[in-house]
Amino acid sequence: MSVPVTAAAGTETIVAGAIVEGVNVDAVAAAVRGCAGVSGLDGGPYHEVATYLPGRTVDGVAVHGDRVQVQVRSRWGIEAPLLAALIKTVLGPLTGTRPVDIAIADIDDPPVLGSATGGPSRPSPGLPPG
Repeated sequence: MSVPVTAAAGTETIVAGAIVEGVNVDAVAAAVRGCAGVSGLDGGPYHEVATYLPGRTVDGVAVHGDRVQVQVRSRWGIEAPLLAALIKTVLGPLTGTRPVDIAIADIDDPPVLGSATGGPSRPSPGLPPG
């Protein structure tokens, strides 16, 4: 069974939601990816925050008994407490009364001024203007 999920970057299709200890980890992953300010899920350097399923891994989401752990990469300029609150709010209907532990493992680099995003260019720190 496939379930279309609308995320920030468009629509993705996930294979039948994998239920782990009563939590649909695919739905959790899709909901987190759809949060404004989330650049992506992050399993960590050794995939320590991940759900291992037959033939695939859901990085950034793990269920540990009565808790759900989520680890993300944040977009630049997003306040961490606001992002964590947004993720917890979005996950409430999917996780029920389980506590959700959120880790922001990394933050995207700031946008380069003078690039396609606009603005004046600036020299790289530590390098003389060229």
